[in-house]
Amino acid sequence: MKYGIHLPHAGEQATPALLRRFAVKAEELGLDDVWVSEHIIVPRDQFPRSPLFYDPVLSLTWVAAVTRRVRLGTSVLVLPMRHPLPLAKELATLHNLSEGRLILGAGVGWLKPEFAALGVPFAERGRRLDEGLAMMRAVWTQDPVTFKSRYIPAVIEGMTMTPMPVSPIPLWLGGSSEAALQRTIRIADGWHGSGHSAAEVAPIVKRLREARPDATFTISMRAQWNGMDFGTLKAQVDAFAEAGVEHLMIAPVDRNVDDWDNVIDGVGRLVR
Repeated sequence: MKYGIHLPHAGEQATPALLRRFAVKAEELGLDDVWVSEHIIVPRDQFPRSPLFYDPVLSLTWVAAVTRRVRLGTSVLVLPMRHPLPLAKELATLHNLSEGRLILGAGVGWLKPEFAALGVPFAERGRRLDEGLAMMRAVWTQDPVTFKSRYIPAVIEGMTMTPMPVSPIPLWLGGSSEAALQRTIRIADGWHGSGHSAAEVAPIVKRLREARPDATFTISMRAQWNGMDFGTLKAQVDAFAEAGVEHLMIAPVDRNVDDWDNVIDGVGRLVR
C-alpha cells in the first residue's frame, strides 16, 4: 500500500504556512504523495463554516518549492469547469518545475450552481471532460498541433504550446457512475475513488482490474479519518487492501475541526 495525505488548503484551518509545513512533514515521514482539492466558487449556504479553498494548482506549486520527493496530486480537478488550454499550460509548468511529480486526479464535478456561476453547461460536463482531456493531451504531445473541438470554444490549427511535460502526467479519474468507470477503463492511468466503504469498492476494483490488468494502472481511494483512534485507521486500511486498493489518500473527516497533526502522524505510523 502507498499512502498520501490531504494538505490543509481548504477550510478554516487552512493557511499558507500549514500547507508548506505539512508537505515537508509528509516527505520527512516517508509518505508517497500530498493532495489538494478544488472548488472555485460555491453557494455560501452549502459551506456554512468555511468556503475557503486555495487554488489547487498554485497550492501544489507552493509546496513543490519546499519538497523534493513527494508526488503532487489533485483530488480532484473539475476539468469541465476550466478551459483546457490555460489549464494544460499550468499543469505542464507545475509538472516540469517539480521534476515530473504531478498526478492529475480529475472528475466531472457535482455542484451545479458552481457550473452556472462559471457559465459552463452542467449537462455537458461529461462530454466537456472527454474533449478537454483530449485537447490537453494533444497540446502536451504535438508540435504543431491541430485540434477540432465541438463543445469547448477553441480554434487550434497549426499552433504550439510549450513547455511540454517532461514526462507523461498520470491521469487518475474519479467517480463511480457507469460513465465514469467506462471512461476510466478507456483512457486513464488509474482510478481515484471517494466516498465508498471497502465492501462497496471491492466489485469496482474487480471490474477495473479485469479490464485493466496492467501494472501501471493504479487503484486509489480517498479515505477519511479524524486522527483520534489509530486502530480505526488501521482497520480501514486493512479492509481497503483486502479489496485490492493499492493507494490511499487520507483526509480529515472534518477539515474545520479535526487535528491535522494527528491525521498526518497517524499516516506516518502506517508507513513506519
